[in-house]
Amino acid sequence: MNIASPPSLQRALELGRRVLEIEARAVAALVERIDETFGQAIDMILRCRGRIIVSGIGKSGHIARKFAATLASTGTPAYFVHAAEAAHGDLGVVAAEDIVIAISNSGSSAELLTIVPQVKRRGARLIAMTGNADSPLAREADIHLDAAVSEEACPLNLAPTASTTAELALSDALAVALLDARGFDTEDFARSHPGGNLGRRLLTHVRDVMRPRERVPVITGDALLSEALFAMTRGGMGMTAVLGTDGKPEGIFTDGDLRRALENGIDVRATRLAGILTSNPHTIEPDALAVKAAEMMERLHISQLLVVDETGELKGALNTHDLMQAQVI
Repeated sequence: MNIASPPSLQRALELGRRVLEIEARAVAALVERIDETFGQAIDMILRCRGRIIVSGIGKSGHIARKFAATLASTGTPAYFVHAAEAAHGDLGVVAAEDIVIAISNSGSSAELLTIVPQVKRRGARLIAMTGNADSPLAREADIHLDAAVSEEACPLNLAPTASTTAELALSDALAVALLDARGFDTEDFARSHPGGNLGRRLLTHVRDVMRPRERVPVITGDALLSEALFAMTRGGMGMTAVLGTDGKPEGIFTDGDLRRALENGIDVRATRLAGILTSNPHTIEPDALAVKAAEMMERLHISQLLVVDETGELKGALNTHDLMQAQVI
């Protein structure tokens, strides 16, 4: 390998843009190939009573591994089997009711072609994703998905670049279509991703982070402002719920309301709360996702929410600090 001088910045920029343009065209070209064959693949996978085994070699093998992981996390049980390892024992996982999805740009990978006869003998179905519709793998497949590209983004037109991008995009299209067909929703997604920030955002409900009714400062509308200040101080939430005669929230008094009242020169000891509280406060139910509470607060530019049940009875309250402590925001 010749040691070349460092490329100029302009050359690097031009090459970077060229790569993105070539790969973008490769993905755009796939749109016209989402046809009845794509639909047949979706139908076959939905009807599968066994497992989905995804296999590949080299760079396409990396795409196959990612595809299997995406399927598994979105409602379609799937496993990755390395094509080379399959020929040395791992093919034993394939059963008659399974579907093998083989990914290869050339469609001529020896490792994949070696295991195809065994897949057929076991009675499993074969879906091939290749860049060559006339390849041996494509011809042996029950369904062939065309991921061909006109050129690689590599200046030598050799390194898998645009071809792996096309494989990745086409496999994502399959995964998303399957997700939708299965009715896979956010709660299903949360159960598949219980760890980390994503799991917290999708699994944490308001009831998990709110302060219960007994810890929420409350006061009535006919109370004096001075009494409200004592309630807010004891509660440590920067607000107090204001209850009506039926015991249900009719308003909220926050530190923001207090600042506005002081700016208007009110008498803290003589002013009744009814004239300066925020009526018809924003509320949320205990079963709502905590992330919904965070989105409401951000959209409405507020820092606290009262939590009520379907009858309007106060069940608790929460503020942005509670959501931050729970790592929802």
